[in-house]
Amino acid sequence: MSVFAAVLKRDLALALRQSADSFTVLAFFAIAVVLFPLGVGPESNTLAKIAGGVLWVSALLAALLSLDRLFTVDFEDGTLDQLVLSGEPLVFVVLAKTAAHWLTTGLPLILLSPVLALTLHLPGEGYGALLAALSLGTPTVSLIGAVGAALVLGSRRGGVLLSFLVLPLYVPILIFGTLSVEGAILGVSVKATLSLLGAMASFAVILAPWAAAAALRQATE
Repeated sequence: MSVFAAVLKRDLALALRQSADSFTVLAFFAIAVVLFPLGVGPESNTLAKIAGGVLWVSALLAALLSLDRLFTVDFEDGTLDQLVLSGEPLVFVVLAKTAAHWLTTGLPLILLSPVLALTLHLPGEGYGALLAALSLGTPTVSLIGAVGAALVLGSRRGGVLLSFLVLPLYVPILIFGTLSVEGAILGVSVKATLSLLGAMASFAVILAPWAAAAALRQATE
């Protein structure tokens, strides 16, 4: 756990110094959402119908922007090699870096989403489900992304390969996240969809760090 705390503290400090990366993610999220009313039209009923899907797609693509740098800096400056040679559990390193990614990317996206939902005329009933679904889904996005980032580490055009790897795996998160928002708007119980998002997050917490750690070891050999 000392390794987890040290890596988490270091990554958060680096994120604060390089705040432009987090700002870029939020700016992309905001621009992507705002463009839909311009393209689809200002009709509130039309925008309300697609609001949940638009917010989720934009959030997933925004989170994807910063994933390719999750391990790249440590790989290039030799920090990752030192961590592997130190014998410290790489699982905790992956968990710490994933947690830092979520805190600097996923959490800001969650906090910004209600503001952007106003531009899409999202009905009031959908806000609670939107925040709950994003809170359950975005950690899974970071965990799956960590596995993809570890697999493409050191390869050319890693960002493109990462997109091909993780985007298909994000489809269930997108579907159940959008259904949660739409169900809340229609007055349908969303416990089932939120439970599925929670189950996916639980499985990702258990399996993703081990898979990413194995890929990191392979990349440093």
